[in-house]
Order: sequence, then C-alpha cells, then structure tokens
Amino acid sequence: MQADDRSLAFQALRQAAWLQGYPDDLVHRLVGEGRLVRLNVGEWAQAEGDDRPGLSVVIAGQLHSYCAAPGDREVLIGLVGPGSVIGHATRYSGGPRLVTAVCVEPSTFLELSEEALDRIGSQAPIIWQAMAGFAYAHMRSAVRMAAEVISLRPRERIAARLLAFHDHVQTADRHVIKVSQELLGEMMGLTRKTINQHLSSFERAGLIRLGYGKIELADVGGLKLIADRVV
Repeated sequence: MQADDRSLAFQALRQAAWLQGYPDDLVHRLVGEGRLVRLNVGEWAQAEGDDRPGLSVVIAGQLHSYCAAPGDREVLIGLVGPGSVIGHATRYSGGPRLVTAVCVEPSTFLELSEEALDRIGSQAPIIWQAMAGFAYAHMRSAVRMAAEVISLRPRERIAARLLAFHDHVQTADRHVIKVSQELLGEMMGLTRKTINQHLSSFERAGLIRLGYGKIELADVGGLKLIADRVV
C-alpha cells in the first residue's frame, strides 16, 4: 500500500466511531495488515448471504445497504459512509453477511482477512473489544429503527431517520444525505406522496434543502425537536 493510501486509510479509521478511544497503534496495525479495494458506482461491495471471510471497512465513498423483504423484494435499510464496517468476519459473527451493499459513488474499502485479524489480535487483543463495539452499534441502530416504526408518526419518523443518517456518516459532508425520496419512502414503509409532503414542509421551514437524489440537512437542531416530539 502506498504512503498516500495508508494516510487516507488511517484518517478514515481514526475518525470512525467504533475506534474512538482506541490507540493509534491499533489503527496503524489495521492499516498495515489490510489491502485497499476500489469499486465504481453500481458495483456491489458484498451480497446478503455472502460467507466471504474477513472484515471490510469503508475508507471513502458512500453505499446503500439493502436486505431481503417479504414478496421477494430488496429494501433499503441504511446509508454507509467512511469508517463504517460493512463486511464482518463471518468466523466470529456466527453467520453470513446480512445485507447487500451497493456503491452510490466511487468507493474505497480496507479489507482484512481473518488471518490478518488473528495476527493483530495476538499483538493487540484490544481489537476484539473494538469489533464487539461496532457489532453493538449495528444492533443498536436496528433497535432504534424498530422503535421509530413503532412509536413515531410519519413526520417524526422521517426527521428521526434523517438524523440517524447524519449521525452514522463521519465525514465533513455528512449534512448531505444521498438518497432519493422514493428510496427513503421504501425504506420507511411510506408512500412517495407522504414523504414528499413532509420533506416539502421541512424545506419550507428551512430545516432541509432538497436536491436531485439528495437531501441537505440545514437545521439539525430543528429536526431533532421534531423527532423528539417537542414541536
């Protein structure tokens, strides 16, 4: 891996939420043991049911993650950005990969084999704690989505989901959510008409700015008031 690539990978991992609080030495070991893979728009980083071993972390770019739903459908369940783990080590997780991840812009990944993880673990056992941390974060995200569906009305649920996207992406442009209104509606079980109605209301209130295939969050605090049922 060239010096520029190592620097890019280190910076992305250093900013990743699941590695906050861990020493630089661990991040350097991950970069040193990994290899970079680059994919273009529309290419799959992984498929649901894939039992390919190893760990895959997004270094640059953005992806949509899908899972199978009743009726032989694939539904969008999330956005994935730099620092996020999309491919878990199947030997340690207990099963195949749970989602299909598709690039919506040119993307770069750091891939680590299970042998590489074993080598890191022998010298820095704290890696297993970090991996447990991102597994917990994934579970917490799934629980949060279920709670939104059960407890929130559409207006509040849309605001909460936009905030979840914002919180999940750890980059300078995380205020820009790259998802169409159609996909957002599919993800939330709402019609495009309902999604458009509420997003248009948010835009008139100065909370967001709508663009082609994207939603820019202009007032995160205002959206949080809606999601928390304060207004």
